[in-house]
Amino acid sequence: MLRVMTWNIRNGGQDRGGPDRRALLARVVAAHRPDVLALQELRGLDVARFAADAGLTPHLARSPFGQPVAILVHPRWPTRAAGPVRRPFHHAAQRVTLGTDAGPLVVLNTHFYPYRGGRRLVEARWAATALRRARTALALLAGDLNTLAPYADHAASLERLTPAYRRRHLRRDGRRVDTRAVARLLDAGLVDLAATAGPTVPTAHGCTPEFADMRLDYLLATPALAAHLVDTHVIRTPDTYQASDHHPLQATFTLTHPL
Repeated sequence: MLRVMTWNIRNGGQDRGGPDRRALLARVVAAHRPDVLALQELRGLDVARFAADAGLTPHLARSPFGQPVAILVHPRWPTRAAGPVRRPFHHAAQRVTLGTDAGPLVVLNTHFYPYRGGRRLVEARWAATALRRARTALALLAGDLNTLAPYADHAASLERLTPAYRRRHLRRDGRRVDTRAVARLLDAGLVDLAATAGPTVPTAHGCTPEFADMRLDYLLATPALAAHLVDTHVIRTPDTYQASDHHPLQATFTLTHPL
């Protein structure tokens, strides 16, 4: 089985003037043992040390605009290729190709622009193109996409936000919910593995005006990979309620590493 987790860990687990949450982050990772860990918001985190403590190998992508992202991989899964996507994502994008018994698997981890839907739509196009150019049937997009899904009713959640934060999720007319980024990825043929998994924000740590009950974190797979899906769920434990302002999202697949 292959376990993939995506998690926005908020400022590398260390808020300015706030608690150091890195031990909590490590405890969650140790408890759930992902083979592939897609992390966002890594500013200030010693990623190499964090990965080594978890027994994982890190592949880091930096951004001149926002925060780094990384994909951490268990050594039993052979890494065939790794490197950042050469597009100006606000928070960077990292791509890793792994060997599996069913063929190469490409995992792309990113963190879309938080403030405007139009920029997120551009980043969604870049991500879809990067996966298409990988030319493999097995591909997964993981990350905090800062976007609401196009097939859910978000009226109650948005009503709870202050106007400044509500605008992040609305089109320019101020009325329609901006779901275009995820819709673009679905139009590219990807499958939302967590469509019924429930909200990933807020947590007890993240009870701020920025969030209401909503899902901003995604695992989007090609149909060939989705056929291997066993389970997808949002991890909600006492530790995840304090470790970040997002809960992690994890999926399990019937893939094994090549013999």
